[in-house]
Amino acid sequence: MGIFDWKHWIVILVVVVLVFGTKKLKNLGTDVGESIKGFRKAMNDDEKSAADPTVTPAQPVPPVQPQATAQANPPHTIDVQAQKVEEPIRKDV
Repeated sequence: MGIFDWKHWIVILVVVVLVFGTKKLKNLGTDVGESIKGFRKAMNDDEKSAADPTVTPAQPVPPVQPQATAQANPPHTIDVQAQKVEEPIRKDV
């Protein structure tokens, strides 16, 4: 007996259907199925690209050089010197 008894699972299933409704459960099942299919497809694509020696990795893109107009307007910065903050004195101690 216990949690693996078929009667308990029927009661749990009925409660879940009553709480969530069949439409939400159907949508949840569809979403989970599509997620699993997408995961399997991605895993197969990774295995194929790793096994295929003709596939070359993408070349890195060189960094873009800033234009002269960007140097004419330097970014706004705030120069401040940090100071230590004194802890307030507690009067209730």
